[in-house]
Amino acid sequence: MRRVVLKFIILTGMLLGLPMMGVILAGYPIARYLEFPPETRYICHAPFSWVAFTAYALFILAVVFPLIITSMARIQKIKIRPSTSHTFPWWGWLGIITGAVSWILAWTRFPWFAPYQAHTFTPLWFSFILVINALCHRRTGHCMMIDRTRFFLVLFPLSAAFWWFFEYLNRFVQNWSYTGVHYSSWEYFCYASLSFSTVLPAVLGTREWMAVASRIRQGIADFRPFRFPYPRMLAGAALLTSGASLAGIGVWPNYLFSLVWVSPLLVIVSLQVLTGECTILSGITTGDWSPIITSAAAALFCGVFWEMWNYYSLARWEYNVPYVHGFQIFEMPILGYAGYLPFGLECIVIGELLERWVKFRSTI
Repeated sequence: MRRVVLKFIILTGMLLGLPMMGVILAGYPIARYLEFPPETRYICHAPFSWVAFTAYALFILAVVFPLIITSMARIQKIKIRPSTSHTFPWWGWLGIITGAVSWILAWTRFPWFAPYQAHTFTPLWFSFILVINALCHRRTGHCMMIDRTRFFLVLFPLSAAFWWFFEYLNRFVQNWSYTGVHYSSWEYFCYASLSFSTVLPAVLGTREWMAVASRIRQGIADFRPFRFPYPRMLAGAALLTSGASLAGIGVWPNYLFSLVWVSPLLVIVSLQVLTGECTILSGITTGDWSPIITSAAAALFCGVFWEMWNYYSLARWEYNVPYVHGFQIFEMPILGYAGYLPFGLECIVIGELLERWVKFRSTI
């Protein structure tokens, strides 16, 4: 358990310290990175570039397309015997009702609802979490919310802290900003933390729902194994590279912006490899790609709902992504959805570390 705590300390130190160290060494004013709430715009983002867009698109397709084609071909060939389905729980129906009402209120502007118009994000996602757990329960008779209640509840405060790290990293690249409402520092922290608390429960619940689907599970099992040569040496190099990229994101935000999503994953996985632990990538050495695919797919699935519900809401976020800001789906440029793929892996890694800690505490 000391290893888990040590990893969190190292990860926290790198995420908080290295970007700030980079801008200090570059001679940039520190105050603008500490503004709260962050409202000042100080980064000039590069305009759309067909060359950069094409390069990013080809790279993403080269990584993702083979997995999609292989998975879909296998899934279509699989014949699944009918399984016993369980009753859809009452609290799942409650989530559907509250979600529908929250969606209507989020996208309309009723005068009587004006004082609460900016606060529809949280009930929408609490409803989503209820429904996704209910779907999992209907499929297997089990779900995270019922079977691992303690873990489920601790996910909410951890999720808020987890997303605040990304909000901090965004200060150095300013790829998204919030608009529609203005709050004092304390109000901003409280309301934002409440919204951020739904991220991990939503992604982990969706991943569990996808993982228990027999057709999906069998379709992504037994891929070709991929073994990393010299794993410890590679992990050390990845740790150094991710550390350097974190230090540089504020100095070269137009070039390193995508590493906001990749570097935290590289740090935690590298630390796990260096300490001899299993990682979310360990399964691919035996051909089991299911943890990676279901985790990435779960975050992308949630991401579509995040972007869709954001689009007509009063309190909302907008994007400004250098070089590839084009062909938007809702507010998000199409290539920006690729950021959800490593983000899903990060969510699962943090969730697994938390679950290990909860199990350890329950044995004390």
